[in-house]
Amino acid sequence: MSQDNPQEPGPGNPSNPSSPGHNPPSDPSGIHSQNVNYATIAARVPEKVVRGVFGSVVLVLQGQHEMAIDFLQRMVQPYQLAARVIMPYSILPSVVSALQQNLDNYRARFNAAPAAPPPPPPGYVPPRIEEIYDALKITEEVLAAPHANTLMITHSQTDFCFDFILDLFPRPTVVSRVYVSAAQVPPLLDTLKRTLQRLTQPPPPQEPPSQSLAR
Repeated sequence: MSQDNPQEPGPGNPSNPSSPGHNPPSDPSGIHSQNVNYATIAARVPEKVVRGVFGSVVLVLQGQHEMAIDFLQRMVQPYQLAARVIMPYSILPSVVSALQQNLDNYRARFNAAPAAPPPPPPGYVPPRIEEIYDALKITEEVLAAPHANTLMITHSQTDFCFDFILDLFPRPTVVSRVYVSAAQVPPLLDTLKRTLQRLTQPPPPQEPPSQSLAR
């Protein structure tokens, strides 16, 4: 996903505070506010992010104004929360579209859909969300999750790579890089589609309050 590239500040551009005739309004508090336009360029990848982490299970948690995407490692105990990224609902349609496009490209490139994970055994009862998180080891670093407003997706025949990007001035930065198996992508896409549907469907009509006449 990407955003429109506005004109970069330069001479004669009102966004450039050094432009002739541009004098920001004075504020007795010493705080100034102005709009800054800049050109989106390749995102910087910090050293601590470049290697990425692997998630074997993906969960989407809904908040009031944003969602958390949790990547769990549940292969050996203690299970761990490998990465958490916070994203606003406003970009969810773009995330769904980008993920769907990458999945379509995967199917066209390899002439097959990602292998589905094995079904649970008969009589399996999925654990409650509280039970899942009670069994997780969650570090303070992961719990203080970064925010992202852009997602870049790449894939191979076996894995998908998610680069979560915070696209803000002065340049975009990759805040988290996560790898998941290709088999995890269709269930994740279905979850995000259901989340988007719940957010966009109109609220149920409310019945008018009953009225009674006191005598």
